[in-house]
This record gives sequence, C-alpha cells and structure tokens, in this order.
Amino acid sequence: MFQILVIDDDSTIQIFLKRLLEKQGYEVITASDGEEGIAKAIATHPALIICDWIMPVLNGLEVCNYIKTDPNLSTSFFILLTSLDSVSDRVKGLDAGADDFITKPIEQNELKARVRAGLRLHQLSRDLQIQKQLLETELAQAAEYVRSLLPLPITEPLHINSCFIPSRQLGGDCFDYYWLDDDYLAVYLLDTAGHGLKATLPSISVLNLLRSRALKSLNYYQPSDVLRGLNETFQMNYQNDKYFTIWYGVYHRITQQLVYASAGHPPAVLVSGKSPKNTEVQLLRTPGMPVGMFPEAKYVDACCQIEKFSNLYIFSDGAYEITKADGTLWSLDGLIQILVSLQNTLDCPLEQVLNYLIALNSKETFDDDLSILQIQFD
Repeated sequence: MFQILVIDDDSTIQIFLKRLLEKQGYEVITASDGEEGIAKAIATHPALIICDWIMPVLNGLEVCNYIKTDPNLSTSFFILLTSLDSVSDRVKGLDAGADDFITKPIEQNELKARVRAGLRLHQLSRDLQIQKQLLETELAQAAEYVRSLLPLPITEPLHINSCFIPSRQLGGDCFDYYWLDDDYLAVYLLDTAGHGLKATLPSISVLNLLRSRALKSLNYYQPSDVLRGLNETFQMNYQNDKYFTIWYGVYHRITQQLVYASAGHPPAVLVSGKSPKNTEVQLLRTPGMPVGMFPEAKYVDACCQIEKFSNLYIFSDGAYEITKADGTLWSLDGLIQILVSLQNTLDCPLEQVLNYLIALNSKETFDDDLSILQIQFD
C-alpha cells in the first residue's frame, strides 16, 4: 500500500484529502505545517507528498527543497497545492524541485489522476534507484577484484612500490611485476583506451595472459616479442575497438641491465645519482604503435645500464595530464621535475609524488586513470 503525506495548515483540506485518498486505497498521514511535515516525511518516507504552498513556519517551496535534497526522500513524488497559477509561480515551484501542481479549488478527478501518475513515477524512480545501488555494489566488488589481482610491493632484492587510482570505480590501467626466474624480473604497465568496465576487461585479460604465460610461442625475456604477440592477439577489430599502450621491461639483476620496449606508451623515467648535482635523467621509450591498432606493427628493444641508487618510474599518462586549478593542463616535464626533486629524499618518493598530484588536481577525481610504478635500485 502506498503511503501519502498531506501537509496543509487548513484542517478542512486535510480532512477532505485524507478521506478522498483513503477511499482510493492509500494510507494517508497528515501534518499541519512545514516543520511537522518534514519530520513525518523523515520518519515514514512517503511515496507521494501533497503540500500547500502558503503555510506558516515553512512554506511549500522550503519543504519541497528540503525533501528533494535529502537522498532518502528524493524519490518521493512532490505535488504543490496552490491557488497561485501564474507562469512565474510555477517556475519557482519547479526550481524548488516540485514534480507537479494542483490548483485550488481542488477538482477530485484531476487530483486522483495526478496522484496515480505521481505514484507510477515514484515506483519507477525507486526501481531505478535499486538497480543503481545493485550496479554500484557489483562495480565495487569488481573494483576490489581488480585490486586483488595487482601485485604486492617487493622489498628484496630491490624495492617496488605502486599506486593505482582509477578515474571511476573501474579503470583501464593495469600493471604487474614478477620474476621470470631467479635473475630476471619482468615489469609492465598498460593503459587501455577509455574508462570503466569496457576498458577494464582487456586490461585484466592481458594481465592473466602474461602472468600465466599462456602464449607459449613468446619469448617473455624479450620485450619486443611480447608486444608483438600481444598485438597479434588483441587486434581492435576483434576486441570491441579497444587498443592499449604498454611499457614492458625485463631487468637482469646480475648484470644490472634493463631491456625494454614500448607501444605508444609514455616513456619510463630513470633517475640516477646520489646528490642533486650529479642527478641524471633518462627517458626510456622505443618506437611502436599502440597494441591492437595495426596487425603489422613493429616493435624494437632498447637496453640501458641501471646504476645503484637509481629510481625507475613507469606510469600512465593520467599521472601528468592533470587539469590544474587555473584550468591549464600539467605536463610530462612537470612530472619529471617532481621525480628529480625527490631523488634524494629519505621518505618514499612515490608517496610524496602521489600527494603532490592529489594537491595539484583541481577536481575531486582525476580525469583519467592514474597508475605509477616505482622501482628503487639500492
């Protein structure tokens, strides 16, 4: 049974509406002013509210504005009862959040029809709200699952830390690092085009594929061969038009050499040096189109020597394509300057970088997914 709240300081109208609506099979609650009406609305969560415009204490517009800004009451269908019939008055009512109007004197058939219509819309709003809550719960569970797949920090024989902040509950960034054997460490970070669930699924597919080494023909020690194999497997014509950029590297801890290849991805940044005066910065990137764009794309390897006391940063473009408070877009150069300035800090540089990016961002959430890996070579 639907519950209807009638708010009116005129007891005659209260009684009239209560009797009329109860005959239609509704449960009716009454209130004599705006404050009492809000209190009863909070206590009962009525499906529909009929509220007089002109009342003492709080008028109908104030009651309506309160009801519509309360998340627990916002689906209640709100009808303003008024003798005011000008366009400007109705505009005020609509701006306050009113869903419908009934003009005095009340015509019974019109009232019944508007109440029926209002209750149908209320039920639809409730159904949509329930579906939204279910979807949000499922997305939260999916996001937790994605996070559970990401690797834990490594402390020996080198340090690896990471951060992952999707622009929505689910994002298109993904990364992993693991030992191919006792001496070789594989590390990669990829960024799928788009956001949300549609971007997450290809990312998780790549992670599972590489982690399980399911592509038996690949040489997982050779980054360019891995990118070639991924490009053959994830052509966008067969993957819902989704492509992704990726940076993939293999580090040999004995020789301290890093072999890497990239596919349309931002360069990894290698910062070396024990003091600000001798700090060296290398941008590690190779030519190559994003994975999935072109079947015949070519990928090449590059190699660099890793010195002690170096930090390697691998990130998605969300780490520097940030809208600042003045409306301008931050840049890769700006991020590199921050990484260099933190080279000789005692605390975790990645944590400081993340705090800086959060402070720099002008919005509550980032426009793009943000992922950063930091590898410290002691």
